[in-house]
Amino acid sequence: APASVITAPGPALHEGVREACERLLQLLLLHLHKLVHGRSSPSLAECPARPVPFLDALRPHVRELCLDTLRLERKRCLWQHQLLALLAVHSAPHGAAEALFFLLALARTPEELALAPQLHAGLCAVLPDPLPAAVTAAVAQIHAGRLPEPQLAQLLRNLALLL
Repeated sequence: APASVITAPGPALHEGVREACERLLQLLLLHLHKLVHGRSSPSLAECPARPVPFLDALRPHVRELCLDTLRLERKRCLWQHQLLALLAVHSAPHGAAEALFFLLALARTPEELALAPQLHAGLCAVLPDPLPAAVTAAVAQIHAGRLPEPQLAQLLRNLALLL
């Protein structure tokens, strides 16, 4: 929910409720982490992904998740970034490339752009380098004409800044 919903006017939310919700989110992310990384093979590339309905349902919404993560709203950004990383690993190799592509194409500030290398570093720990696939996805988007000119300019600026 947007921050305005979380901090709505009116009586203050009891701190215990907020702490319980934070704990639930942490437990959900931990459970998803176990499901994504708990495969029979030590290499994620060799072992097919186990179905995780929650992550499978999020696959078509990577762009929206990236946009929401780039808002950099307090703890939500950390949780969303973790969720994005789990989704990228779960739906690798295309999911990892797609997540990196969207972070690179949508980031407008240096703080937002910093999320892409952070995600890349986390993904490289468990997957073959997803950056070439992200660049391939970007080139495919450009050639297909799916990237509006302002977004293309932003993507190229962001790539230049990272280089």
